[in-house]
Amino acid sequence: MTSLRESIRQRFAPHKTIPLGLYQYQAPPEDVNNIRLHLRVEEDGRGVLIVNASTVLHLNQTATEYAYHLIKGDSNEVAARAIASRYHVSSEKASVDYTDFVERIQTVATTPEIDPIMYLDFEREKPYPDDISAPYRLDCALTYRLQASEAASSAPTERVKRELDTNEWKTIFDKAWQAGIPHILLTGGEPTLRDDLFELITHAESNGQVTGLLTRGYQLSNANYLDALLQTGLDHLLFIFNPDDPVDWTALRQILPGDLFTTIHITINQANQDNLPGHLQRLAREGVKSLSLSANSENFSENLIEARQEAANLGLSLVWDMPVPYSSLNPFELEFLDKGRPSGEGCAWLYVEPDGDVLPGQGINKVLGNFLSDPWSQIWKNR
Repeated sequence: MTSLRESIRQRFAPHKTIPLGLYQYQAPPEDVNNIRLHLRVEEDGRGVLIVNASTVLHLNQTATEYAYHLIKGDSNEVAARAIASRYHVSSEKASVDYTDFVERIQTVATTPEIDPIMYLDFEREKPYPDDISAPYRLDCALTYRLQASEAASSAPTERVKRELDTNEWKTIFDKAWQAGIPHILLTGGEPTLRDDLFELITHAESNGQVTGLLTRGYQLSNANYLDALLQTGLDHLLFIFNPDDPVDWTALRQILPGDLFTTIHITINQANQDNLPGHLQRLAREGVKSLSLSANSENFSENLIEARQEAANLGLSLVWDMPVPYSSLNPFELEFLDKGRPSGEGCAWLYVEPDGDVLPGQGINKVLGNFLSDPWSQIWKNR
């Protein structure tokens, strides 16, 4: 018979956290919502849940357990029993709470415009906490090569002496996955100049990583190339878009019907500044939902702010933290110049150059180590 002292000890003993690690869930093909989840459990039992590679939720220990059972595919009954036992609540309450959690995650996954902070009422930390075990995303510049029509100054090649080969990049993706990094963004230069691009995306996807591609779109108007790209399992695309180029509009019309979340990036410059509102309206009519903006000169600061407002009027969500050209001048930088804004560089994401060197972010020339040759623990410590 269990003694009274032992019963009290068991009841008030610290909750044993669920296993540390990275867990993933991919909805079956017949699920029209096609939800994809990645859960990273930290040492203290808190978790980071990434929903469809677009929404990051910081979860307390209880919510992390709910997510863990969801990803495992446990029934409501199994999950409620485990939660009730661990947190000493009734099975009925645990069942109601678990059902509520699942419904909220489904809402986030299927309704992008909902603010998860306001709606979900989860306990969250500041946007980019400093004490996470690994970044959420790794920005990998596969090459600094550019199309012949582009100026060499468009890519920072001065420090980089060579490009990693296919197997070396695969090794980096594997090390990133083992470190708990669930999101790989492939950038450059122009990453579509790599003959092994499809193979690299397929490898990252086979690990379970979410993959994104940043490209100027030269190959995307080629229907065969685009079809092959979609077959790799690529999750999302950031299209560096020239609204004055008819070829880009042709490519856009081919991309949008595909099963690929697409963000359009426009750099405001002398050529497009006057027609920008019309371009944004046309993008919205074509079915674009997500937009990224920057400017190549402070002379266009007002245009940038006006474009942001027009995007809001059109219902376009604004993305600002991807490594795009001239990314230091974007709408959010302008708004927070005086009071500063949270930055994820060196924390929420890291940047890997074509030779494997790791920087805190694009254009920050502070080498933290080499992802291929240095231990991950040392790179993360150096940040």
